[in-house]
Formats: sequence, structure tokens, C-alpha cells
Amino acid sequence: MSEVTERRRPPRIRAGVLTLSTAALVVGIAAVGLLSRSASATPPPLVTEAAQRADAAASTAGGPLPSTAVVPISAHDRVYTADQTSNTVTVIDPSTSRVLGAIPLGAQRLANLLHPQYLASIDVHGLMYAPGRQRLAVVSVGSNTVDIVDTTTNRAISHTDVGRASHEGWFTADGTQFWVADRGRDTVTMVDAVHGGVITNLPVGPGPSKVVMSPDGRWAYINHISTPEITIVNVAARTVAGTITGLADRFSSDLAISSDGQQLWVPHKRAGKTTVVDLVHDRVQAVLTTGPDTNHPNFAHTPTGDYAYLTVGGLDETLVYRRTGTETPALAATIHDTGTAPHGIWPSGDYTRMYVSMEKSDSLDVIDTATNTVVTTLAVGQEPQALVYVPNASPQGDAPNLGTQGLGQQGHDVPTLLPDGVPGQTVDPVLGRRLEATVRPVAAVDMVDLQARHLQPVTTYTAFQVDAGGRRTRLVTFTTDASGAAPYVLAFTFFTGRSIALQVASIPPSR
Repeated sequence: MSEVTERRRPPRIRAGVLTLSTAALVVGIAAVGLLSRSASATPPPLVTEAAQRADAAASTAGGPLPSTAVVPISAHDRVYTADQTSNTVTVIDPSTSRVLGAIPLGAQRLANLLHPQYLASIDVHGLMYAPGRQRLAVVSVGSNTVDIVDTTTNRAISHTDVGRASHEGWFTADGTQFWVADRGRDTVTMVDAVHGGVITNLPVGPGPSKVVMSPDGRWAYINHISTPEITIVNVAARTVAGTITGLADRFSSDLAISSDGQQLWVPHKRAGKTTVVDLVHDRVQAVLTTGPDTNHPNFAHTPTGDYAYLTVGGLDETLVYRRTGTETPALAATIHDTGTAPHGIWPSGDYTRMYVSMEKSDSLDVIDTATNTVVTTLAVGQEPQALVYVPNASPQGDAPNLGTQGLGQQGHDVPTLLPDGVPGQTVDPVLGRRLEATVRPVAAVDMVDLQARHLQPVTTYTAFQVDAGGRRTRLVTFTTDASGAAPYVLAFTFFTGRSIALQVASIPPSR
């Protein structure tokens, strides 16, 4: 295939308008054959290059294993969770369902994180691995850093400063680079995964949130937190090749690519929806209503079919959809998780298990994909976010250099009360919980984590801890956004109450 043909992206139809990506237009002008094509000539197929990407996907590496590659669970495999409050990575042996220990990448919250000489990671959040290369990338959103960890030694081999609010990323097919989305810099930072350091930054549009790559490693797909589209990048050329528009919402925190390279599943946490993108035709295939705080997707290829799994944090559920070629995926099962706020999710190498991290419960559920039931629950580090399952992460089967930071310090939810006297933690099937409160021990005090939904917009509230006798002690004051939400409110104190109650502190004059 010629370079011109290989790099030319097909025309795209968006909202009834035929457009060309910038890259396609430039290359098209350079190609004599395209210049001579008249308006009456038969146009090239719209799906040529997208179909080529999908055809190559199933036979090449560079992402999760293709559906044809099945790796039985063994003691050489590892499950990792990124623990945002303990600033650790929990390491689990899936063959025994045993927590082996934790890799500390920073101090627990509130220890010395604001000290001017603090050099370690803050808010360990994102994870990805290089298949077959014993390398794990850990993204810390508070310190804007990427640590590359050697999974045979459980030690970081490099620590790189990247863009503002770096979030989630992906390894290139050869494992030598890690691309991470920088939410606060409108860029993707390319990290040298061998030596550490930044290779370059690529502007990709406002608020990029995560990078995934096609299984053949040729194309990168990036979602956003401030625009309803997917940006497509030519990995070898490091250029934006086009976009897919028409997603269900402008805010998308996570996304996943199927291992056959034919679909992207793009959850919209705030809107409670998920967009399914057909990568054969580069267009939106379906929009699903999945529930409040829809979070991470992933996939399982089982004897009964291909399925997409989605965590729904506001309902404490994991949803299972049967994947289809062109139709709207159908809901196949609803799994009631044992913990609160399911977040990250990843299948075992043989797809017999699905692992789900519980953000508010500091735990991990193991789901049997044959029965879609939770068969094991493990206690992990504090506030687990992303999760990955890595086949053959430890070829020797050992687990050196692990500690216990953040382990055995699980969070627990407490009852809440809204200003009108209604319990806030009751789960509504559409709205989820209106006020969640999690308390966990951190650095010799208690961290109280509040998440509010569907309160009065742009209104200031005061939260109180309430003791057994009904006496109230002020915890924290916060203001909701335009939608009445306050997704992340923290207070550090000695929590001795039995519950938490809200009171309106002030209402804007316009109200």
C-alpha cells in the first residue's frame, strides 16, 4: 500500500454533512489520481481505511489480547489497582485471589504532600501495561506524573513529569512509548517508556481524557471531557487524522476498544449514558442509557458470545451487554456488586473472570463471566480507580519489594440526611444516591469523602457529623455546580459521628 493511500482517511458523514479530515484533504491534493476525479465519478468507499484497521486488528498486538488468544489464569499473572488515597498500586495474584502487597508511589493523603520538598506521586489514578514486556504505566493526576514500573521487581524505573491533569493512557505496540491524555493541557504527552522523559506533546483538542490504540498499534483514539467527539491520531506520523462526532455527551471520562478493533465504548459519567462507536464505519452505532456515574467499560469473549461490561458507580452495579455488529447492544445481565461505587474493570486473560474495583469500599469484586455473579471480594488499597489484569506480569511467579501501605484501612459508608430530612443515600434507579459519604482512616485522622448529586444548583451547603445523641458538629462547606452536583468534597477530621447531615448555608440572590 502506498504511503499516500495508507495515510488518507476516508470522507466522514456527520449530521448529514460530508466532510474531509484535514489530513485527508492535504494528502488528497498531493495525489494526482484524486485531483483528476470529477464530481460525476464514482466516489471511493467511505469505509475503506476504517475497515482496513478493523481487519488488521484481530491478528496483531499492542493492546488487550485478541479474542483468539486465550491465556489461562496462572500464578505468573497479576491484577493491579491504582489507589488514589493511599497512593499505591495494589498487587494481586489472580490464581489464588490473594493480595500480595502494595507498591508505594507516594505518601498517603494529608501526610506531607504539600511540603515544598515532596517529590513523589500524588493521586495515583490511571494504569496501563505493555503486553509481554513486564512494564506497567501508572498515572498520578495530582502530581501530573507517569511512573513506569517493572512488574518483575515491583519498582519504578522512571518518573516523568507530563501535562496538567494527566489521566489515562496506552503503550505503543513496541512498548517503547506511553501516550497519556492531559485533561488540562489539550495535549497527549508521549513518554519514553524505556529511559523516561517526554518525547513530545501532540495537541488533540480540548480536555483529552484517555488514549487507547487499535490492536495493530497504527491508530490512537482519544475521548474528551469538554467536547462530544473522538479524536483519531496516526500513531506513526503523530498527526491528528480525523474525528468522530455525535457522541451522547461532551464529558467522557473513560473509553475502551474491543480487542477485535471494531468498537469503542465511551461512557458519559455525568449524563449516565454510553456511546457505542462503530470503528468499521467510524460512526456512532448506538447510545445506551446506562445509569448515574457510568464509569469504565471492558470486554469478555465467552463460549456464549462477545460481551461488554460497564461499571455504574451510582447504582453499585456492573452491566453486561451482548455486543452486536451493527444493531443496538442488548442488556444481558445486571450484576449487583458487593461494594460501593464500582470503577475500574478488566478481564482475565481467558475471559473467565472480570475484575472490578470498588472506589468507595476499597475492595475488588471478582466476577465469574459464565454466571455473571460475584464469586470473591478482596480488600485492596484506598480509593481504587483504574484496574488492569496483566498476563505473565511476573514470569518467576514471585512478588518482591511490596509493602502494606493503605492495606487494611478500608473505607465505610455512613448514613446521610438531606436538608428536607430525606435520607440521601437511598439508591434511586435513575438518579443514584443524592448524597454519599465515605469515611476512611488516613495518616492518623479520618478522611470524609462526600459526593452529592441533584441538589440545588449553585448553592452552598454545610455538612455536619451527627453523633448518637443528635448533636451536630460542622465538617465542611461546599458549593454545588450548575447541575446541583458536587462530585468530590473532602474533609479531614476525627470522625466520631453516626451519620452526616446537610444544611443550606446560602442561596444566590438571583434565586
